[in-house]
Amino acid sequence: MTAAVLGVIGGSGVYDLPGLEDIREEAIASPWGEPSDAVRIGRIGQTKVVFLARHGRGHRLSPSGINYRANIDVLKRAGVTDIVAISACGSFRNELHPGLFVLVDQFVDRTHGRASSFFGNGCVAHVPFAHPVGPNLQKRIVDAAAAEEITVHKGGTYVCMEGPQFSSLAESKTYKAAGYDVIGMTNLPEAKLAREAEITFATIAMVTDFDCWHPNHDDVDVASVVAVARANADRAARLVARLARDFPSEREDCPAGSHRALDGAIMTAESHRDPDLIAKLDAVAGRVLKA
Repeated sequence: MTAAVLGVIGGSGVYDLPGLEDIREEAIASPWGEPSDAVRIGRIGQTKVVFLARHGRGHRLSPSGINYRANIDVLKRAGVTDIVAISACGSFRNELHPGLFVLVDQFVDRTHGRASSFFGNGCVAHVPFAHPVGPNLQKRIVDAAAAEEITVHKGGTYVCMEGPQFSSLAESKTYKAAGYDVIGMTNLPEAKLAREAEITFATIAMVTDFDCWHPNHDDVDVASVVAVARANADRAARLVARLARDFPSEREDCPAGSHRALDGAIMTAESHRDPDLIAKLDAVAGRVLKA
């Protein structure tokens, strides 16, 4: 069995993880380039936890400038089996109000120009992505929230825009009419890359605003986003700490298949694989490439 290791990606307003003990910081090298920051490795209870600040300390990196492949690769190299991504988001529904945590289970990708796969020419692979979020991991977050008396909304669709500008009014109304629930700038390609790396993924989307569709609220701005995100940081830390304390010691099989997402996924014949790309895939796909 594989030991369970919980990875936490902190988004806007979440640059550290209070409650992490026996901390060591490690700059893990990745063949995919520079990750956002060094990882902080420690434990909460008996669970090993690896924390990565998505935007880097000081919020140096824009959503478009994050090296998502390097981030997921270094988490894989640190032994992470499950990722909880904490992300600020806007809401398209009155009942999903600022301050609420939404546990989304679907994604719509409206980004462009981002590297969204570890695979490509020289090693082609296609992984299932119909159900991007691990049901068991999400259920554990729900249970942790109940234990901490933190209100969460389970389920919803997160549309990921490129940014860095916030939505136009036309875009905001279009996404609302399409039935999407929240909007952010970072969870894709994170979720796609985590699936390719066979890491179970879940999102805690922290609602900070109503985007710009809502006629009774001001248009979104950085000040309002940061204020709500910082106000929520303590609750997010409590939620993750409770999740970690109650986490299983061994990795669970994922009903969505994330733990074996690469089974049968690689299309390229072994004799036609690019050795340079194969070398870069040692952590992400070593289980199947070495088989």
